[in-house]
Amino acid sequence: MGLSPKTSEKIAFSLLILATLTVTGFVLIILAYIILNGYGAISIEFLTQMPNRMMTAGGIYPAIVGTIALITGSMLVALPVGIMAAIYLNEYAGESRTTWLIEMAINNLAGTPSVVFGLFGLALFVKYFGFGPSILSASLTLALLILPVIIRATEEALLTVPNEYRESSLALGVSKWQTIRYAVLPAAIPGVVTGSVLSIGRVAGETAPILFTGAVYFLPRMPDSIYSQFMALPYHLFVLSTAGTNVSETRPIQYGTALVLLIIVLGLNLVAVLIRRHYRNKLKI
Repeated sequence: MGLSPKTSEKIAFSLLILATLTVTGFVLIILAYIILNGYGAISIEFLTQMPNRMMTAGGIYPAIVGTIALITGSMLVALPVGIMAAIYLNEYAGESRTTWLIEMAINNLAGTPSVVFGLFGLALFVKYFGFGPSILSASLTLALLILPVIIRATEEALLTVPNEYRESSLALGVSKWQTIRYAVLPAAIPGVVTGSVLSIGRVAGETAPILFTGAVYFLPRMPDSIYSQFMALPYHLFVLSTAGTNVSETRPIQYGTALVLLIIVLGLNLVAVLIRRHYRNKLKI
């Protein structure tokens, strides 16, 4: 005799709660571990000073600025291109073999290892276009890396917009682009912001792409243009914990760097969440 529907529902609900608590528990453990080990390294000097003595002393200010520059540069390129591509695929392109091939290409790019993007960025932006190892080359490479995520998230957000929005607008004699611009996109913004949040987190934490396109371990000065090499928190943390000088002595700096990176990502995510909530509240009005 099988389980009753009510019993099955209770079991399923219990398993869902258990899975949620397990994931939440692991996240809290990781956060607590990083915070407890990195809190002691955080100070005004650590956040605002240049590194010195091959990063065994001093601060990580250039790495913070470099990371923010990468996030800003890559999002400035990937966000408009990704949104426009998603609008075309969802609103203009019909079902055809060409559209299917484009969708397959996007899916394949989403699953491509980041190191492949790094090698591609090295060949295309650093060598072919002659940008050299620089913020520009790294930002463009990271933009390509997150482009599939933004396209997919925007497509899904557009699909959730009821067709009544489009039909009502078109019935009033409004053009298709104006319908998309003023009726469809505002309703899809919460989903677009969700894709942006995921992209920001990935850009901030990637090491392989920037390793090939311009990041350096020790650079005790600020980049003076987008064509300059730069320090970045993920690469800096990677070298400190694997191949840096005096790995054991720099352990507090490692955890401090990880904590700063975590704070930056969480802060940007919080801003994105507030933007998403703002637009959701506007849609309810």
